[in-house]
Amino acid sequence: MATPDFVHTLRASAGKQLLWLPGVSAVVFDDAGRILLGRRSDSGRWAVIAGMPEPGEQPAACAVREVYEETAVRCVVERIVLVRALPPHTYPNGDICQFMDVTVRCRAVDGEARVNDDESLEVGWFAPSAMPDLAAHDRFRVDQALADEPTWFEPA
Repeated sequence: MATPDFVHTLRASAGKQLLWLPGVSAVVFDDAGRILLGRRSDSGRWAVIAGMPEPGEQPAACAVREVYEETAVRCVVERIVLVRALPPHTYPNGDICQFMDVTVRCRAVDGEARVNDDESLEVGWFAPSAMPDLAAHDRFRVDQALADEPTWFEPA
């Protein structure tokens, strides 16, 4: 994901130390029940669409913006499927981040899926039974979006 300007500003004074940041992930379904995925340019792995909200941006607005920016698909958010603190992640440049992820289930309403920025190598629609290999946290996001259950969170 491209690093937002506000993170560059924080890094100027915080250095590479751990930053606690918000994240939003969008599991987008089309009318046929397929799921929209992008193959990330930074890792080469298939993943759900995700990004960071700008300061003051609501999670649903972030999801809609990120999906469009990365895939040219317009969507609407239907519900929150999980809220979860992810483990810290160290980037190749040494920056350390930890994200509080809000994953939302979305429905596509317009647009043809295509690579729409430099964050993805490919984008595509996949049947839940025929998805490419996903990282465990992305598979969990998809599983929760497929389930007709209350929002998932780590028990206290």
